[in-house]
Amino acid sequence: MPAVILSGTEAAMVWRAEIAGRVGALAADGVRVGLATLLVGDDPASHTYVRGKHRAAEEAGIRSFDHRLTATATQHEVEATIDRLNDADDVNGFIVQLPLPDGLDSRKVVERITPGKDADGLHPFNLGRLALDAPGPRPATPSGILRLLDHFDIDTRGRRVVIVGRSVLVGRPLSIMLSGRERNATVTVAHTGTNDLPELTRSAEILVVAAGSPEMIGAEHVSRGTVVVDVGTTRVGDRLRGDVRFDEVAEVAAAITPVPGGVGPMTIAGLLANAVWLAGG
Repeated sequence: MPAVILSGTEAAMVWRAEIAGRVGALAADGVRVGLATLLVGDDPASHTYVRGKHRAAEEAGIRSFDHRLTATATQHEVEATIDRLNDADDVNGFIVQLPLPDGLDSRKVVERITPGKDADGLHPFNLGRLALDAPGPRPATPSGILRLLDHFDIDTRGRRVVIVGRSVLVGRPLSIMLSGRERNATVTVAHTGTNDLPELTRSAEILVVAAGSPEMIGAEHVSRGTVVVDVGTTRVGDRLRGDVRFDEVAEVAAAITPVPGGVGPMTIAGLLANAVWLAGG
């Protein structure tokens, strides 16, 4: 039986409608939600993502501010723009679109953001609060993955979860969120250097692949009946490729996310949710 397609487009529409309601409630109390982005350079994928974020923000009633710098921008110019956004009264939250061009220090850039305006939830202060299970903006992609599972009634409690990928954007924070008492999963974090990766991934009841390596996961990595979440989005030629070989894995998985149209829309919704939370909603 073919796998159920976990449509992030469908789930994100529901979530964004809820977010729009929260934005309206804040507006009724005199609070306008403002979300800004800072895009540096000419990466086509980044330009596509940023356009999608602004479109979604405007549809939810969130004021949207688009800031751009050329690929030749210096570290000082990037940090000066961040400082202005930190001080802007009409911006409740903002992100710096990653990756940055070569020669810029991404860690310093993220750490320059005021934690109270960190719409990506990636500042060390907010990641620390995540580890302590304290309130704060959560990384948008992990939040989107959990919301997607909830939308399709996929329970994580007591389940064996394998995450392939250890980045601070997805793998590490997601492992913390899934292993917390609310989600109560048993989590293993693997990566491209894991010995005998197929044996490990076949032990998963839920497999999340966020390695950034196009089509690295095939049917030999997946046991029948597994839920597969593909976070990968790598442009190969004129197409976006996930980390999972979709067609063959869909033959054995119980459910699987498509690329595009899976985790991507949920990430954008997670960003909007953070902006609203930072505004007090």
